[in-house]
Amino acid sequence: MLRLGLLAVNILIYTNVFGQISDYYQTAFNSSDATLKQELHLIIRNHQAYSYTSSSTDVWDILKQTDQDTVNPNNVILIYSGRSVDAAQEYNGGQGWNREHVWAKSRGDFGTSTGAGTDVHHLRPCDISVNSTRNNRNFDDCVSCIDVVDDGYQTGSKRDANLWTFEPPDAVKGDVARMIFYMAVRYEGNGNEPDLELTNTLLSKSDKNPLQASLTTLLEWHRNDPVSDWERNRNEIIYTKFQKNRNPFIDYPELAEYLWGNQIGNSWNPNVTSILELGNEQGLVYPNPTSGVVNIVSQFDHAILLDQYGHEIKIEFVQGSNDLSILSQGLYVLKLIKSDGQIQYQKILKI
Repeated sequence: MLRLGLLAVNILIYTNVFGQISDYYQTAFNSSDATLKQELHLIIRNHQAYSYTSSSTDVWDILKQTDQDTVNPNNVILIYSGRSVDAAQEYNGGQGWNREHVWAKSRGDFGTSTGAGTDVHHLRPCDISVNSTRNNRNFDDCVSCIDVVDDGYQTGSKRDANLWTFEPPDAVKGDVARMIFYMAVRYEGNGNEPDLELTNTLLSKSDKNPLQASLTTLLEWHRNDPVSDWERNRNEIIYTKFQKNRNPFIDYPELAEYLWGNQIGNSWNPNVTSILELGNEQGLVYPNPTSGVVNIVSQFDHAILLDQYGHEIKIEFVQGSNDLSILSQGLYVLKLIKSDGQIQYQKILKI
């Protein structure tokens, strides 16, 4: 009874989450290209802005929550190093951590002014020396790579010996891309705001044009490093507790393809019917809830696993036992497609 009650509670929670996110973006549905970008901009533009440094809530305070170490809540995680450091050590005379503008603040020359300069969707804790190395380098795969070291620690970040480029660790390449995509949609030149755009042309250090490279590479990073639970949690904190706006590319990663990738010219039409409200044929899988392995008892030709947002998860399924231990805790929907076209759905709760 307890496990069934838990399943029912989680179904309700995730149904509400899915519905809220769908409603948030609804005005952008069925649009494409420049219209889609404009509609997304209108949705996310009026965010609540905070000061860079203030005696009241400022960027320092927000980052201590958005980038909090889940193992040690007194620490924050440094973006390009992956190290966990004492959150209370704000700069600390150069011995602590500082705030990295992932979209370099000189690219558009907006500095730390309220707005683009304090938008925490692209601000992250960073080691001071690593931040200095990144500088305003373009994001790209290095050619002549030099390892970036943080206090003797190999970070996985690299800079190019000849080109003005910086390559973050594989674990955060997608994070970086999605933050850059957000900035290119959020800031469209209204009022005193910069008009930020993406380019494949590498910019020099002194170039203050509101451009960020390299678009092609960022798209590849986005595709190869999918959205993580860390990003989703960060997005929720920013939305619910502080800025009251979301990063569309975390909620709907495919949007990058419609604006800059392989879906240009096509209308974005996500499935707005909650997957959690579909018919649910009980007894297709067991045990359910599961901590890892599920057994599929129905015959099928093809299986698709969806997360609570309706996004497809790339997992191969076979008849019989399947290991889902790599999945985070939460609710999923298994879509079983038979050779005759019949479709069966089964909610799966991973605990």
